[in-house]
Amino acid sequence: MPGSAREPGHVVVLHRWTDRYAEYARYLDHAVHRVSYVTTEQALRHLPVTQAAGVELVDTTEDAKAVREAMDRLAERSGPPTRIVALQETDLDLAAVLRDELYLPGPGSEELRPVRDKLAMAERLATAGIPVPPTAAAPDHAAVTRFAAAHGWPVLVKPRQGTASVGVIRLDSPQALADHTFPSPADMVVQPWVPHRVLHVDGVFTGRELRAWRASRYLNTCLEFTGGQALGSVEIDDPATLSRIHDLASAATRALLPRRSVFHLELFESETGSLTVLELGARPGGAEVPFVWREVHGIDLMAAAFAHQTGAPDPTPAAPPRAGRVGGWLLVPPSAPTPCRVRAVRLPAYQEAYAQDVPPPGRLLTGGGYEHAGARFRFAGARTREVEEAVLRTARDTSVPGTPVDADAPARIVLVGCGNPPYRRYALEALAERVETALVQPAPPQWQRPYVDDRFRCADTSDTDAVTAAVADLLARTDGPAAVLTWDETLLAATAEVARRLRLPHLSPEAVRHCRDKLATRRALAAAGVPSAGFHHVHDRDEALRAAEELGLPVVVKPRGLAGSIGVTLATGPHEVVHAFEQATTSAFPGIERLDGAIVEEYLTGPEISVDCAVDHGVVHVVNVARKRLGFAPHFEETGHLVAPWRDEPWAFDVERVVTAAHTALGLRTGITHSEVRLTPSGPRVVEVNGRLGGDFIPLLGRLATGVDQVAAAADLALGRAPSPVPHHERCAEVRFLYPGHDAVVRELDVTAAAAVPGIVEAVELAPPGTELRLPPHGIVPRLAALVAVGDTPAHCAATLDRAERTVRYALAPLST
Repeated sequence: MPGSAREPGHVVVLHRWTDRYAEYARYLDHAVHRVSYVTTEQALRHLPVTQAAGVELVDTTEDAKAVREAMDRLAERSGPPTRIVALQETDLDLAAVLRDELYLPGPGSEELRPVRDKLAMAERLATAGIPVPPTAAAPDHAAVTRFAAAHGWPVLVKPRQGTASVGVIRLDSPQALADHTFPSPADMVVQPWVPHRVLHVDGVFTGRELRAWRASRYLNTCLEFTGGQALGSVEIDDPATLSRIHDLASAATRALLPRRSVFHLELFESETGSLTVLELGARPGGAEVPFVWREVHGIDLMAAAFAHQTGAPDPTPAAPPRAGRVGGWLLVPPSAPTPCRVRAVRLPAYQEAYAQDVPPPGRLLTGGGYEHAGARFRFAGARTREVEEAVLRTARDTSVPGTPVDADAPARIVLVGCGNPPYRRYALEALAERVETALVQPAPPQWQRPYVDDRFRCADTSDTDAVTAAVADLLARTDGPAAVLTWDETLLAATAEVARRLRLPHLSPEAVRHCRDKLATRRALAAAGVPSAGFHHVHDRDEALRAAEELGLPVVVKPRGLAGSIGVTLATGPHEVVHAFEQATTSAFPGIERLDGAIVEEYLTGPEISVDCAVDHGVVHVVNVARKRLGFAPHFEETGHLVAPWRDEPWAFDVERVVTAAHTALGLRTGITHSEVRLTPSGPRVVEVNGRLGGDFIPLLGRLATGVDQVAAAADLALGRAPSPVPHHERCAEVRFLYPGHDAVVRELDVTAAAAVPGIVEAVELAPPGTELRLPPHGIVPRLAALVAVGDTPAHCAATLDRAERTVRYALAPLST
């Protein structure tokens, strides 16, 4: 075991699965040992993130440079790694290299070479007298020609270090070879085509002998699966066959594995029953093998592999897997080559699989291994024949029709919710000018109709399943690139989950939770050392008072999860702290669930700015900075915003650095974000980060001031394209919101004269007659109108707004009590 209870080790796990293949929190006590993860945003879902010492995200764990940089950051936080764990085949090589570089225990590159290099594997097996197909290096056409002359056609050309038959091609003749283009560099091998049945043997090798093991027969081949056919497997229960397999598997593992290891061995079985080794992997089998072992046989191969790589005792029982049960599995790929979008899934009327994972219509399938192959099924029964028949019937009666994605066809973005027309009409108009726009909301479109036409579905946006179905239906009807997007704070979590289910670019649900829950934000920023505010999570008045005393008055008291500064209060004394706590715990925002307790945090002095960013695969581009105008103290009502040139400000570099660090800490890697920052005397400190487009016309101000269209950037990122965040010009743009002088009912409002003032580009009525406006803290953004001005300087904008404000005409009536 790495380290001890007194001196915990630091285990770094390279992880890429999006399904629950491994349950790391069961394998190692995260409270005793520091366990960190280098993973991808898509694979974050089933990791024990809250228990981890650290989590670093990369685009792919195959990017050695990015993984090394991530490990360096983890080492700075939690100390040098004592063990490196990689359970997925594609990550084995990099993990071995890293162990070599850091002088860590576990399989290194040289030890791994005979089970990763197919040529070295064949040579070692042949030397040990174990039957193996002839194998030779295939760097070019001439080498394959020589091999075929000796062994005949057809031949298989495959990568020396490949997985899941990726890159494997069958060549039937000299002409087929002549037409084939070798990759560069051509690190390939060639073998004869062997038309025999393929078996796979999975289990645990102790270093001397087989422990638990099971043998299975593929019902076709992995190569046929890469060509679009279903792939099935069923475990073998014939004692005579199993006896022969045991002998060969024992010899092969002893020849290739120098230490205890989980293994996946593939064999050829001829019509006469003779066996030949195809290849062996020092890792758990892929596809559904780990699930079948865990669910049918009660043995976790991933737990065994984890124990081997961390030096822990092997948890595999000495006795064989549970007797009397035969497992099987089936993968049904889509009808179209990937990338494709699932149109529908046809399933059998009967249910023979004990578990299944079926892609919903609208899901984007991009390939990338068995896990993302299409529909997946797992079976169990008393006999091989029974399970095989169930697998074959299910394969016959299942199909996954798919539509190939045409990168040149018009793109479609489904917008979930749309917001208020005064605040979001400009955004919808900008989106519709760029892509084909569709809409999901509870009611049929009204003012949105010119922008979406008949491309809409009505759905309860509080029901994630309903939203998923509506979005999927709209996406399934297009051939081009497609995406999902929202700029509604209340719908962000649901939209993130829809994107995850349909495998579309978006902030992850975990990242969204980090943003929506201000307590989670504070904890993540604190853990990463990002400058923010001291804080306490409190549940009653006494806790709030103690927190205020510890932090020092004044303090800010806020709800954990609302929006629009609702319930946020500055408290300067004990009585105000109690009142602010009541305000924070009783305030509400439509569509957002209130989280438990409140946050009491350090009051940050200094000007407040908002920072809008386009985040592309973890690279943070600051595209807009707005100076915030606040009013109605002790509350934090945003009464206006100014966008002006900022890159020459003395705080510019530190703001970019701090905001970038906050995005990393919160796991924000894909999308548009809106951060709020205080420019304190000690430097920029993060107030909060929101995973959506800024509100209050701020994106419009940015476009007017710099030429950068944040709506277009959001669309590009949602479609997996790189945004264009470079400013075209530098001017100033400012919005000012007009408020009533007291709580009132609006009787009349006219901004016509304001709209005609030179320099005013928008004059928007926000409160039609009959609207009740209650000033903070009793109302939500009780604004009469918004005035947007452009100018060469902030002073020019302010003067224009002053002139326009004087021309606004309105009549108010007192609210009846």
